[in-house]
Amino acid sequence: MKSRLPKILHPVGGRPMVGHAIAAARELDPAELAVVVRHERDLVAARVAELDPAALVVDQDEVPGTGRAVECAMEALGEIDGAVVVLAGDVPLLDGGTLGQMLATHHSEGDAVTILSTHVPDATGYGRIVRGADGQVEAIVEHKDATPAQREVREINTSTYVFDAATLRRGLASLDRANAQGEVYLTDVVAFARTQGGTVRAIVTDDAMSVEGVNDRVQLAALGAEMNRRTLEFWMREGVTVVDPATTWVDVDVELAPDVTVLPGTQLHGATKIGEGATIGPDTTLRDTEVHDGASVVRTHAELAVIGAGASVGPFSYLRPGTVLGPQGKIGGFVETKNARIGEGAKVPHLSYVGDAEIGEHTNIGAASVTVNYDGEHKHRTVIGAHARTGADNMFVAPVTVGDGAYTAAGSVIVRDVPAGALGVGRAEQRNIKGWVARKRPGTAAAEAAAAADALAGPAGPGAGATDHATTSDGDPDHAGPPDQERKAH
Repeated sequence: MKSRLPKILHPVGGRPMVGHAIAAARELDPAELAVVVRHERDLVAARVAELDPAALVVDQDEVPGTGRAVECAMEALGEIDGAVVVLAGDVPLLDGGTLGQMLATHHSEGDAVTILSTHVPDATGYGRIVRGADGQVEAIVEHKDATPAQREVREINTSTYVFDAATLRRGLASLDRANAQGEVYLTDVVAFARTQGGTVRAIVTDDAMSVEGVNDRVQLAALGAEMNRRTLEFWMREGVTVVDPATTWVDVDVELAPDVTVLPGTQLHGATKIGEGATIGPDTTLRDTEVHDGASVVRTHAELAVIGAGASVGPFSYLRPGTVLGPQGKIGGFVETKNARIGEGAKVPHLSYVGDAEIGEHTNIGAASVTVNYDGEHKHRTVIGAHARTGADNMFVAPVTVGDGAYTAAGSVIVRDVPAGALGVGRAEQRNIKGWVARKRPGTAAAEAAAAADALAGPAGPGAGATDHATTSDGDPDHAGPPDQERKAH
């Protein structure tokens, strides 16, 4: 893989390859599950503990080979009886259904060893299934040890087995490293079982992709694409509309309800869950995000967020962890949110940042507003009540509270709490300096336009009363009119 990350930890469909092997094994409801580790054992063991805390992590010693790996597992498991299923950790498409069929055949036929095999056009590098005249498997021969005639065989071993525990234990004890690679081959147990009179059966699967392993980034990409194709096909058959499967990626742990529509250029990752009738995309990436019924999410990136039923998000929105948008709520274009609860029917329509905040139901946040939550050392919280209306270009310097039903004037910096039903105004004084353009920008287009406007207006025109002055609002709710008209000198 040419990677610092151990091979079996590379993800396919949003899950590390070893996670797929563990999930397939768990579908058999085994009495014990062991994962053998060696290369980068600490990294692998830690990830296995996250994926399946009940799995037993077994260390392989310095003796190389698959036979030694299984022998270490058997020693750790102790005196077990019955069937032992052995899987490779780098075969991500193998599923529990196929393993279940193998196990059922193994029991019903009384096999000593049951092998999963397949046919491929080019068997280079694979172990060959060598059958006798009666069709029974006589041996599995690794590519480097195969004769020219054996290398012509196209039936290959998939490294998936069911062993009788007693046969496996005795066979492992008989193994050596007398082969081209100097390893202890698990495949040699097959020949041992035959010498002991046991039946060795190979079950052939026609789905060669499902048993293909990963040895480089090219194979990783190919199997990732195939897993995505299968995942999308499953969901489409469950009632999900995927408009363009070629540009849609859905991880294996994502859940989609019927009548979900996924538009082109969408990626759904992790534990994302989409409710019935929701529309996602185009050009949307959701990770570990919950979208409820009937919501619409357009050209959005979201992580660890919750989007309520019937809500709308986007386009060009960024929902960071901790965002909760209530039912029928709106997060509009070019809005970023983080650790924010936005109530039912509340709207943050455009060009705003809402972080470490709570916005009440049916409140409207004006354009270009920012909750100023960070003082350089600590994060603080902004609380805006229900049915409030905040003006455009507001700065809410946290910690601050705006009460239910309150208004704030456009262009305000809100640094103190605004009581319920009050109008909060936090503007600097405005000064109009008459004739500034003519004096400071003579000969410019602006100066010419101003002169033309003054000439057109005459003595009683715009310039007549344009003396230098400053105005602010007294904040008195008894002065009628919208915030922009709340003007009174004081």
